[in-house]
This record gives sequence, C-alpha cells and structure tokens, in this order.
Amino acid sequence: MTKFIGEKVLMRIFTGEAKMFGHIPLYEALVELFRKEGFAGATVLRGVSGFGAHRVYHTHKLLDLSSDLPMVIEVVDTQEKIDSIMPRVDEMIDSGLITLEKVNVIRYTHRHKDE
Repeated sequence: MTKFIGEKVLMRIFTGEAKMFGHIPLYEALVELFRKEGFAGATVLRGVSGFGAHRVYHTHKLLDLSSDLPMVIEVVDTQEKIDSIMPRVDEMIDSGLITLEKVNVIRYTHRHKDE
C-alpha cells in the first residue's frame, strides 16, 4: 500500500442499530461494502444515547423500550474514493445523516506478525 498520509476525507454515517439492509444490519453491510471496495479501514461506534430527526430518544438505560441505539460508521480515505462510493451508500440508507470533513492523516501503519 502506498503511504496513506496527508489530507484525506472522514465520512461519518449516523444511523440506528436496528436499521437493516436486506437481512443484515445496515452497519455490517456498509463495513463489508467498504472492505470489498478496498477502503483503508472502517470503524463502527455504538452510542449509549442519542436522538435524530424524529426526536425519539434512544438510550441503553431503556433497553426494554429501545434496542435501536445510535451507530456511527467512520471511514477515512481519499476524496475520490469517497465520491465513487456515495451512490451505493445512498442506495443503502433510507434515513440517517452523513457528514464529510477533511482530515490530516499523520500515521497509518500495519505491521506483520514477523516484523
């Protein structure tokens, strides 16, 4: 892999844990899409509480009432790679929020077990 440092783009996708894409959770489908398309990496963060456009409060304290905790999928890659995947991401997401911001990658490394 070439050096992955310098100005890149951070995409954050805000969704809910209960959102599905076909028969699998949306966040899993998105991570698999990014992996298959050769993105540098993706991370899924599970929130302990939050609300979205509908103003419905979701929290881990009310698990009996809500099993739809907030989820954030983060992906960092080049602007071109993000732009190329956006139509497919748009097809997969029926509601939620997507943000993009420029970031400066200062370190991205991978070590093999024998190094």
